[in-house]
Amino acid sequence: SLPLLMVLVVANILASAETRRKEGKAQRHKVDSQQESHPQRNGSSLRIPLDPILAGDDTTEAGELVSAAREMDFDRTIGDMVSQVRNNPALTKNKCVVDRQLWMSNSRSLSPWSYRINHDENRKPVDIPEAKCSCAGCINPFTMQEDRSMTSVLIYTKIPVRRLLCNRPSKTRKKKKCVRRYRTVVESIAVGCTCIVG
Repeated sequence: SLPLLMVLVVANILASAETRRKEGKAQRHKVDSQQESHPQRNGSSLRIPLDPILAGDDTTEAGELVSAAREMDFDRTIGDMVSQVRNNPALTKNKCVVDRQLWMSNSRSLSPWSYRINHDENRKPVDIPEAKCSCAGCINPFTMQEDRSMTSVLIYTKIPVRRLLCNRPSKTRKKKKCVRRYRTVVESIAVGCTCIVG
């Protein structure tokens, strides 16, 4: 009786695994066909596949729930970062010095930076923390003084945001009033500084 039960349990597990594999394969095929029907091109005319997170083409209820959960998690993370910048004066100090006592990398870098709040009412999230280089030059590791023969430059990353944009109906010739809606766009945000020669 026990070996028969074990065989049934193993068979059930294998059957459910096979079903999940087939569903996953069908979902991947669906994503691939969507990417082929909506190719993007960069400046060199190479095809770039759509980012499934940014594409927003998933119309299934489960896909919408996952997308909404990701947006909520992203917004919460950005909100936490904004709170840290507002509540921690060490993050907003714009001094061109290296402080090895602090655990924060922005103060221990040879190209230190502080943070400011990038505020935009026409964007969600409205507030995003953004880096600002504290030195024009870089800190010389031997003298611990600013060296202007090197330059501190910002490091950027691209993040998805929802921007309030005007959507005008293009098929009618009459001038219609702008319909403002939130659209997902990608913006460059400064996240730190690095040192370059020059």
